[in-house]
Amino acid sequence: MAVTELEAFFEAVRILDLPAQATLAEVKARHRELVKRHHPDSVADADPEAIRRINAAYRIVLAYCTGYSFRFNRDEFLEQNPEERLREQFAHDAIWRGR
Repeated sequence: MAVTELEAFFEAVRILDLPAQATLAEVKARHRELVKRHHPDSVADADPEAIRRINAAYRIVLAYCTGYSFRFNRDEFLEQNPEERLREQFAHDAIWRGR
């Protein structure tokens, strides 16, 4: 049975042990952490297959992230920056401005 792209993607997420939502920086940091933990040059009894799985999973997730289509609009910006959304929502309210 052939593995679909969706199945391969979620298997990669599982291998990297990523949360449901992560930044690209967090994905890269997680990859570095796993490589340090499993790389044959760092660990005497490392499983060479483990580092291959980790790197393959990273390539899949990275391809998804770099191919992701971003929405450059106000609503998306506020969704990704909740503090700014709150600031904008309450900026004109005298109580929240401290007056």
